[in-house]
Amino acid sequence: MSAIQGTGAQDSIIETNSSLKTRIVYFILVLLIIIITSLSLPAFSKWMLSEHTVSQTRIQTAKVKFGSFTRDFSVQARVVAGVKPKLYSPSQGVVTFMVSPGDKVNKSQVIAKIHSPELENLYEQAQTRLSKYKTQLARQKIQAKRSVLEAEKLADQALVKLNAAKREMKRSDEAESKSLISDIDFQKAKDDLQNAQLEYKHAIKESALALESLEFEVQSSDHEVINQALKVKNLKRQVKALNITSPVTGMIGTRFIEQKSAVNKHQAIMNVIELENFELVASIPESYADDLALGMKTEIIHNGKNITGELVGIAPEVINNKVEGRIRFSDKLPMGLRQNQRLTTRILFEEINDVFYLPRGAFIDGNGGREAYLIKDEVAYKTKIKIGAKSLSKVEIISGLKSGDEVVVSQLAPFNNAQQVAITQ
Repeated sequence: MSAIQGTGAQDSIIETNSSLKTRIVYFILVLLIIIITSLSLPAFSKWMLSEHTVSQTRIQTAKVKFGSFTRDFSVQARVVAGVKPKLYSPSQGVVTFMVSPGDKVNKSQVIAKIHSPELENLYEQAQTRLSKYKTQLARQKIQAKRSVLEAEKLADQALVKLNAAKREMKRSDEAESKSLISDIDFQKAKDDLQNAQLEYKHAIKESALALESLEFEVQSSDHEVINQALKVKNLKRQVKALNITSPVTGMIGTRFIEQKSAVNKHQAIMNVIELENFELVASIPESYADDLALGMKTEIIHNGKNITGELVGIAPEVINNKVEGRIRFSDKLPMGLRQNQRLTTRILFEEINDVFYLPRGAFIDGNGGREAYLIKDEVAYKTKIKIGAKSLSKVEIISGLKSGDEVVVSQLAPFNNAQQVAITQ
């Protein structure tokens, strides 16, 4: 019995296209790998060339801008009284204060008294001496009038004798012409007339001389009275000055001695602060001294507000590497100012136009502003730069950067002084 044959002989092998599909898939994968590699190769190469990586969260960046900014400087200024007169004792004595530190006073108000027995005694003695001189002058004037009257009396008597001698001479002339008188009697009449004329002449001169002498003596005594009156006036002024008055309207500042203390002449006893004339005193670093000029504008921050001021004084000397400047408020004084209060003040040096600038940041402190990190495609490149003027918020870029460049403005310590640093998210 023969075996039954299968149909295998009739089958034929049919080839499928699965290998073609596989080749296409492989080709596409290779192509994608090539494309991805070509696209990522530059970034990859940058990452491979970077010496260090820094997270974006650890840095701050800003773009270079073109425009203008104000060069300025900030200082802590101290509020002081523009007028703060110091009062001194006008004489030796014991002081009695009428007010206490912090009390408000008005101009010409008595704020202290000096008890000076010595000065008061000198004043009383001077007054007594003046009264004595005035009495002497009045007595001398009376005596002068008496002496003048006596001289006038003698002159009048001499005039009477002269008139009598003239009449006698006239009678003698008539008698002599008629030969009724002897020659001796005639000559005697002539001699009597000459004597009377001489006596009258001398009486007139003596009267004038006596009057001149008396006027001189009276004038001398009058000068003594005037001189003594000036001394009394001066002492009176000194006694009046023992009541010390406030030269300004303001507030009592510091008392330099205790109540009822003994003081010497010209010894400081207290000061008064004028509340309507406050100024600021600022200690400015010596490095800015050459840039300072009288009339510079300032901005004073008080209670969150900017108040304009003006630099009105610059000290000629440098003390402890500082130069003292005085700043005056340009407008009305703000309310609430206190002596020795400290206020932040901006001194505006100059307005700079048409420059490249960056926000001021810590990047200029690490290397003196000679280098910066310029960011391109998430990579920071160390770049040489040159900075110029600085302000509180901006710094001028002279060279090394252009407008629109993005630069790291925060601390550069995380970059470890690397030439190229990758920035990670």
